[in-house]
Amino acid sequence: MTLAERVRYADFHPRIMSADAAAALIPHGTNVGMSGFTGAGYPKALPQAIAARARAEHAAGKPYKINVWTGASTAPEADGVMAEADALGQRLPFNTDPIARRKINEGQIDFIDMHLSHVAQHAWFGFLGPMQVAVVEVLGVTADGLLIPSTSVGNNKTWLEIADHVILEVNTQLPARMEGMHDIYYGTAIPPRRVPIAMTHADDRIGEPYLRVDPSKVVAVVETHRGDRDNVFAAPDANSHLIAASIIDFLAHEMKMGRLPKEMLPVQSGVGNVANAVLAGLMTGPFENLLGFTEVLQDGMLDLLRAGKMSKASATAISLSRAAFEDFEKNIDFYRERILLRPQEISNHPELVRRLGIIAMNSMIEADIYGNINSTHIMGSAMMNGIGGSGDFARNGYLSFFVTPSVAKNGAISCIVPMVSHVDHTEHDTQIIVTEQGLADLRGLSPRQRAQVIIDRCAHPDYRPLLQDYFDRARAQGAQHTPHLLGEALGWHQRCLATGTMRPAA
Repeated sequence: MTLAERVRYADFHPRIMSADAAAALIPHGTNVGMSGFTGAGYPKALPQAIAARARAEHAAGKPYKINVWTGASTAPEADGVMAEADALGQRLPFNTDPIARRKINEGQIDFIDMHLSHVAQHAWFGFLGPMQVAVVEVLGVTADGLLIPSTSVGNNKTWLEIADHVILEVNTQLPARMEGMHDIYYGTAIPPRRVPIAMTHADDRIGEPYLRVDPSKVVAVVETHRGDRDNVFAAPDANSHLIAASIIDFLAHEMKMGRLPKEMLPVQSGVGNVANAVLAGLMTGPFENLLGFTEVLQDGMLDLLRAGKMSKASATAISLSRAAFEDFEKNIDFYRERILLRPQEISNHPELVRRLGIIAMNSMIEADIYGNINSTHIMGSAMMNGIGGSGDFARNGYLSFFVTPSVAKNGAISCIVPMVSHVDHTEHDTQIIVTEQGLADLRGLSPRQRAQVIIDRCAHPDYRPLLQDYFDRARAQGAQHTPHLLGEALGWHQRCLATGTMRPAA
């Protein structure tokens, strides 16, 4: 399908231009809202052109950096190429690109790590400053000037509303037959005009299929003909299968005890091997008519939909492997009836997570013996990716799992430690911790009870005696509510920085 066929709104035709010409409309220092969420629906042409402009300006001795706000992560041809060209001054709210990560940790990019549910409303509140330009990928424009959203919605609704100017990237490769799969809600408002969101089931439609834009804001229309990045999902390893088995057994037990309904509650799943293993476990578990209410729809949810185990899935992005995307495109009429793509201010909204009773599963870097969770920082200082939506679901979900292998770096690092080196989720938000060693249900336990359960059930055998020794000695002195040895609490991390391992010297 040609660009003219995709852009049916004739008034936009005179504004069609090259990516380089559009990039020239974005000055140094501009706050730019870009589309993109977990490698889906990000602009493909403008970031390349912005990077080329930055290199040219730098070569001429002129400064050129922009501040980029997105839904979540993008891809190497977006975050990566702009970071490599030193075109990023500020970045929020999430990043997975290794080049950008390195420059964040070198202090060259100011990274603002935010709960994903906060980004749109903080932008609306004015907390982040003005947005001069929005760069949003769409699949087309209707004859009435409405925008057909792409493979992710993210914060696009907000960017289109608050930006002074809009650049549309029309992707002529991604399937236009996705039209009708989106549910864009326009009922959010700033307090005190905020009203309840009228959703009581995860598959309720509450919005409309299109994004709106003030046509006078659109200063450029650029064509791109590239698919989203190929998401390579490695087959779940043995540890992932063990973690998944513990979660599936736990859910079945909760159902047997009457704490979960027989058709279960909507499922949210993070990205990665463990998440895929859990979704595979749901395929064979005693669960029917599942609903997905999550951020990113991955291969595993497509499998559940295709098998009839899951009836509907709601997300803000669809991020698939090449084989899964080919299946999605081939059977798009089937999936259009079963998938809803929404703004992330809906997919991650605490009001909805609480009301719908979401079962949340998210990964972590480390947990301490009292249940505090570090999801973002390596050794306390180096940013990995960001908190993402894990906090939106952990604090508000009906059940919340945090998962990780018990050790990393071939056993040099214990992922269960006396005290986490950075706190993203406090012990008050942590219900269940799972490693390949087992599952610790922390509900209704005091701090000292939690510590013993975590040590017994989640710690690796190589580190379990060391954790027990720390806990026993901490209980022998000082206050007893949350016993700690402050002089040693971060000693494991310090030892790792000094020697490369948390293991004590023989």
